Parts: sequence; structure tokens; C-alpha cells
Amino acid sequence: MTATPPAVTDELAENLRRRLGDTAFVELTTMVAVENLRSRLNSALGLRSQGFSDACAIPPGRRTADGAV
Repeated sequence: MTATPPAVTDELAENLRRRLGDTAFVELTTMVAVENLRSRLNSALGLRSQGFSDACAIPPGRRTADGAV
């Protein structure tokens, strides 16, 4: 949805609507649009990462021999 030009097909949208239901589909679409707007606004204003995730990142879990975390 955030690609320019948009790459979401009618078939993909219909598949998501069937799986999620209309309400969740609208909510998902809204949140993607909000994040896209925020990202484009930050880019236009020259805002960059402040490094917060560097201090808050959760280290990857260690996997056991059977693949569990």
C-alpha cells in the first residue's frame, strides 16, 4: 500500500477482506495510511531516527536444539 504507484491488487484487497472482515480491513488500511503519512512527513521535514531503539531493542531469543525460543 505504501509503494508508489500502489501495488495492491483488487484480488489482494478482496482476499484480506474475506480473511479479516470489513471492520478489520478498514482498520488495517487506516493504520497503513497513517504510518505512510507519518513516514512521508518525517522524510519531507528531514527528521531522522533519534536512536531510541538502540537503547530499547530486545535482543533476539536463543533457540534450543529443537528450534524453540
